[in-house]
Amino acid sequence: MEHGSEVPFLREVVVFLVTAGVVVPLFQRLKISPILGFLVAGILIGPFGIGRFADAVPWLQYATIPDVEGVAHLAELGVVFLLFMIGLELSLQRLWAMRRMVFGFGALQVVVTGAVVWALSRAIGLGGPASIAIGACLALSSTAIVTELLVERRRLASPPGRAAFSVLLFQDLAVVPILFVIGALGARDQDGLLLDLLIAMLEAAAAIAVILGAGRIVVRPFLRFVGASRNREVFTAAALLIILGTATATSFAGLSMALGAFLAGLVFSDTEFRHQIEADIEPFKGLFLGLFFVSVGMTIDPAFVAANPLTILALTVGIFVLKAVLLIGIGLATRQPVPIAVETGLLLGQVGEFALVGLGAATVLGVIPRDISALLVVVAGASMAVTPMLVPFAEDLGKRLDARSLKGQLGRLDEGAEIEDHVIIAGFGRVGQLLGEVLDHQKAPYVALDVNGPAVASLRRSGLPVYFGDTSRVDVLKRAGIENASAVVVTMDDPKAAENIVRAVRRDGHKVPIIARARDRAHAERLFALGADEVIPETVEASLHLGEVMLRGLGLPQDAARMAIGDLRDRERAALDGFRGASRTSA
Repeated sequence: MEHGSEVPFLREVVVFLVTAGVVVPLFQRLKISPILGFLVAGILIGPFGIGRFADAVPWLQYATIPDVEGVAHLAELGVVFLLFMIGLELSLQRLWAMRRMVFGFGALQVVVTGAVVWALSRAIGLGGPASIAIGACLALSSTAIVTELLVERRRLASPPGRAAFSVLLFQDLAVVPILFVIGALGARDQDGLLLDLLIAMLEAAAAIAVILGAGRIVVRPFLRFVGASRNREVFTAAALLIILGTATATSFAGLSMALGAFLAGLVFSDTEFRHQIEADIEPFKGLFLGLFFVSVGMTIDPAFVAANPLTILALTVGIFVLKAVLLIGIGLATRQPVPIAVETGLLLGQVGEFALVGLGAATVLGVIPRDISALLVVVAGASMAVTPMLVPFAEDLGKRLDARSLKGQLGRLDEGAEIEDHVIIAGFGRVGQLLGEVLDHQKAPYVALDVNGPAVASLRRSGLPVYFGDTSRVDVLKRAGIENASAVVVTMDDPKAAENIVRAVRRDGHKVPIIARARDRAHAERLFALGADEVIPETVEASLHLGEVMLRGLGLPQDAARMAIGDLRDRERAALDGFRGASRTSA
């Protein structure tokens, strides 16, 4: 048997797995996005990091990844699996419903941003072909980083998330014509460019139609045939075959592999195998996507950054701000609400991974000077590296603007309103709404308060007495009529938010009974200490109910199971009552 070093990418894979095993737990403990950790790790283990010293210190070669180009090709599978998972969450119907956003908002973003960057490039003295290539490349944002961050923060289905994804989807569609134009500029053959570009786009459209059509006809019977074997490994292999086969087919058709994987996801989304495939592919997506972020970090040369810090900083900030401002303007022009336009602009201000491909092609063809290309590659990497830190700020700013814009629409109770003996429900999510139904059935008045502006607006349109307001603020409680309220029910699933509400009620001296939802016994004890009268630990109640069902499933009679669980419930209740009494005594 030959030596293990002959296995392709073996050293790179080992170094990456060691890095992933350290980076992800460390950054999760520090509450920092793992994406930023992978980018930093890529800088360290790449040829421009400690790999720079591998010749002087030979053992360092075992801790570095020198083959950036080879790893980049392997890492592209991360974007492939990510786009497949996105397609799996969508469907052709939902995608069709997004067509105006994709071909309206998305198309305008690429055209306007490319045109502005082209004009600025010409203004600083770059040639026409170079300016076109730079404008086209810098118009693209990072599908991998933005989409993964939105998934990680559960924001992909939010209005800003859908707007950002629509733009990114059009950018992926635009990669083919952009690379085609760059190739034509490098060949210096402009004759018939428009005709050739039109033919290429028609071929791409035909390839997409064939893939979607054939997928719907072939995929379901094929998966049923494979699934009949009841062999999970074979089923996973079949799913990988379809994903990678579709990605390869679109690559041969001149489209990106990521787009092919997205189409495969759309095909799978309409099948009964969707959830099983999602569970099987998720680990592959996570690993290869981590490798992709590492490969992006490997393109950043710290020495080059140190030699040109002000230039790189100015360009990174300038491009980010320019793209964000243009996106906000385009969003407003296409009648996007201000909060959505602002958050989308901040999400997509970076330069994307496909821009690195375009810049590399333009450099090889002599369209862009090498020194300019090297600078823009570092700027692109830097802009992607700072994106994970900006996303929480963009989300928070969007929510603040959303709340401010909705205040005039949501209505509020006037101080001293003529409502008495009502219940104030703090938080009107699933639990709060269920409590509202209970009170409605009993003809008992209530006022619900929540800080989720869009949800409040929707519920008010249904005629429910819900208002926008932060119940941890004394002035909001007064406007909700706390002086005349019969009870305050805290339904928040955020422990800190629940504690802040109880604290606010008692701090102002109100004696109204407080009934609170707690995460667990420890949280219940904290709420009692702050002045809550009754606390229901949700994990305890859920566990007791599950226990009763389990005992009945094991053959215990219903009454016996109920009695056994009732004893445990009484014991838990007694423990909480004891702590409540101790809290009252110490107070």
